[in-house]
Amino acid sequence: MGSFSIWHWLIVLVVVVLVFGTKKLANVGSDLGKAVKGFKDGVNGADSSAPQQVQNQTVENKEKS
Repeated sequence: MGSFSIWHWLIVLVVVVLVFGTKKLANVGSDLGKAVKGFKDGVNGADSSAPQQVQNQTVENKEKS
């Protein structure tokens, strides 16, 4: 009783498509993809800016000496 077969998932998928429609589901998928891409860019941007700040501080310290 605890596990679902492939037929259960296919019926759920058909019901979801009938309720929301394919266009709405495509829009949701597209929006989700953009959100994930934006999150990855934000994470990568934060990682790449950290070494830049350390490098700038090092250069400033050398100039003061």
